[in-house]
Amino acid sequence: MHGNPAYARVHPPAHTREELANVDIVLISHNHFDHIDRKFLRLLAPTVPVFAPYATAWMTRLKGARNVTGLKPWQRTELHGLAITAVPARHVTFTIGYIIDDEGKRVYFAGDTYLARFVERIGRELHPDVALIPVTMFRIPMTMGESQAVEAVRLLGPKTVIPIHLGIQPRSPLMRTRQTPEGFRQRLVSAGLRTEVVIQKESESWSA
Repeated sequence: MHGNPAYARVHPPAHTREELANVDIVLISHNHFDHIDRKFLRLLAPTVPVFAPYATAWMTRLKGARNVTGLKPWQRTELHGLAITAVPARHVTFTIGYIIDDEGKRVYFAGDTYLARFVERIGRELHPDVALIPVTMFRIPMTMGESQAVEAVRLLGPKTVIPIHLGIQPRSPLMRTRQTPEGFRQRLVSAGLRTEVVIQKESESWSA
């Protein structure tokens, strides 16, 4: 709710855990504090499938999830009419991203990742229509920043990008940078890329 000793939440959650507990599927990219919540996982019905990185699925169970399936990069599964493909991600812990395919529309959730060669393969083989990618970084980079995110868009070729990893910031001002979603958008324009950028605030929804 409040972050941890190194990172603070920028805004409080837009919804309570109880309001979000009635879901069909949960996709977990990794087990860092800003991506997983023990109390929320314990609210889920035992039948709700939770997907997580194969290497740390045991940790997700310890966090309170019950119906956990560990996925390896490029592993594909189908559930509730959706095709879900785990894709590689590169972070400071075991992590994956996801491609969600619903009736031919594909959404790429990158999670926290640096730019790496697998991004080109995701674009070439899976052709996402919408990409949720991190576009800012801190003094000790843990994700791609503005410039790497622009290159990721070039490689992925999505119609729309939604910036993510915006909900926390370092408590120390020395660790912060001036990178912003708007700065990322301006870099896209300067690079001649016409991808739409949708910058969302807490609780806002968007549909293609």
